[in-house]
Amino acid sequence: ELLLTLFNLYEQEATQLTERGLVLPSLDYVMKCSHTFNLLDARGVISVTERTRYIARIRHLARKVAHLYVEQREKLGFPLLKDAVSSTGSPTS
Repeated sequence: ELLLTLFNLYEQEATQLTERGLVLPSLDYVMKCSHTFNLLDARGVISVTERTRYIARIRHLARKVAHLYVEQREKLGFPLLKDAVSSTGSPTS
């Protein structure tokens, strides 16, 4: 029961943090959701049907965080990309 409660709390917190535009804290809570899901799954607490729904919930959160990250980097002009391009204009490895 504790793990189910924690999963829901972590999911709520991740959602709130993404709505506030906080990428890294959001990612932390997505990871906590994923870890908690793994514990629930390993203990056999969730059924096969529920398992699919939990995975979809985690994927939805991860997708939101990824989109937020790209938006944030785009607003900054992708500063790390500029460092990766050599003077010839081709990306470095």
